[in-house]
Amino acid sequence: MTSKWNFLNPTKEELHKRDKLAVELGVNPIIALLLVKRGIYSAEEAKKFFKPSLNDLHDPFLMPDMDKAVKRLNKALGNKEKILVYGDYDVDGTTAVALVYKYLRLYSSALDYYIPDRYDEGYGVSYKGIDYAAANDVKLIISLDCGIKAVEKVEYAKQKGIDFIICDHHMPDTILPDAIAVLDAKRKDSVYPYEHLSGCGVGFKFMQAFAKSNNFPFSELEKLLDLVAVSIASDIVPISGENRILAYYGLKQLNINPSLGLKGIIDICGLTGKDMTISDIVFKIGPRINASGRMMNGREAVDLLLAKDSEAAREKSENINQYNDERRELDKKITDEANAIIDDFQNMEDRKAIIVYNPQWHKGVIGIVASRLTEKYYRPAVVLTKSSELITGSARSVPGFDIYRAIESCRDLLENFGGHTYAAGLSLKEENLHAFTERFSKLAADEIDTEQMVPQIDIDATLDFKEINNKFLSDLKKMSPFGPENQKPVFATLSVKDYGTSKLVGKELEHLKLELIDSNSHNPIHGIAFGMHKHNSHIKGMFPFNICYTIEENTYNGNTSIQLQVKEIKTDPI
Repeated sequence: MTSKWNFLNPTKEELHKRDKLAVELGVNPIIALLLVKRGIYSAEEAKKFFKPSLNDLHDPFLMPDMDKAVKRLNKALGNKEKILVYGDYDVDGTTAVALVYKYLRLYSSALDYYIPDRYDEGYGVSYKGIDYAAANDVKLIISLDCGIKAVEKVEYAKQKGIDFIICDHHMPDTILPDAIAVLDAKRKDSVYPYEHLSGCGVGFKFMQAFAKSNNFPFSELEKLLDLVAVSIASDIVPISGENRILAYYGLKQLNINPSLGLKGIIDICGLTGKDMTISDIVFKIGPRINASGRMMNGREAVDLLLAKDSEAAREKSENINQYNDERRELDKKITDEANAIIDDFQNMEDRKAIIVYNPQWHKGVIGIVASRLTEKYYRPAVVLTKSSELITGSARSVPGFDIYRAIESCRDLLENFGGHTYAAGLSLKEENLHAFTERFSKLAADEIDTEQMVPQIDIDATLDFKEINNKFLSDLKKMSPFGPENQKPVFATLSVKDYGTSKLVGKELEHLKLELIDSNSHNPIHGIAFGMHKHNSHIKGMFPFNICYTIEENTYNGNTSIQLQVKEIKTDPI
């Protein structure tokens, strides 16, 4: 599907601020404009943005109930009570469990951890998990990346003499569970300055508060920031504010001295020796950790993240890599089946949402399938399967449509639901499926306009190739880590031509390896355009075309050069 290119033209005020900042910093005006667009107007602010400081992390005690959580944890440790660290089976949940368990085992030997089985127990806090805690004489459960809606489960635990501390980042309901403490910056009564922490991030803030209350050194916690960075990247939370600081130092830890478990994954997916970025986590590290909970049990991922020797880490990484290979095959099969269902839809162009159901589909990959359908058809997608007696599903959305709110408006038809603006999960009884489909589809039809169904690429600036040099790339890299709310800048160059040496590459000659010149420069610049073979005849015919791209560093045989990663080629005039 061809995207609409949205050129983010600066206002007069932004141009004025750009020129002033470019002089102060001694950078290309386009770099200065990128900073201005991010609300950075002075050299001092830019330096702080380029080099975040751990001293700027917020006081964890600003979060509601943090004092209660720390007091209860200190009591549990003082009384040598058994503590169960409980987390969701995805990357955010498993990294959160690993972080809290790793840190607390410095101060307690009465610790255990628990990851619910996706198929047997479903998402979040389960009765089975609480029964496990009771059978093992646990007095305190710390739930991570889940629990914000576990009102009945927390009550059930209380009846068994078990206290709960909830660390979550999902949207709370009006009624909060009656836990000792509910740590969630999205609470309506929260005055915490930053609400977009990952689940692991909330666990980190809890441990930070615990350390602060006991005057323990921050250095031990700092070693665990690689886990926080993996959670931030994988859960696709904004990389702004406090998350930017955590991700910046977490990536540093990941690159310099990762934990043995993460080092095992880094080795198995070929990232050893590479300067890893958020993208490497999103596309390589995260999916492998996730594969454990999707295909088997998320506990294996925690076992890996807690590995104490290299051999164990290597062995567990190989297992998880195998799960990831199986997950890929399954994901492709189910995506193909979902596409076949959609091919039979009547009036597909008039549908504002996609809902597909097959009781045989594997529950572990339906979230990925929903993402693929949203990407292909550019509509909200809900993918449903059968799990025990209920239909269960994952939903993904497009910009401008809050899928959590849409699902919440169907809550009377649902047994359970939760999530964020762009991703959510739900379960319902089979007799409610038709009513849910009708209501959700109508809501999408009423709220989504045609423009929202066309993918859009925001273009930060138009560049001449002569502006792209090592200094420009170096200044760009200072703006990382990139992600939501600090996206990697996208540039366009218009009316470019083949230098004469561009060619098709790849096993099936599906990619374009480009060498291009523009009208103002005769020095060729290299680029790669994945999957864009259809443009080859136009390019080899020496006709002009337009490209939008990100600027990357490409290392091959020890040599590093600048390469454009082309996002889209347009052969028609813009």
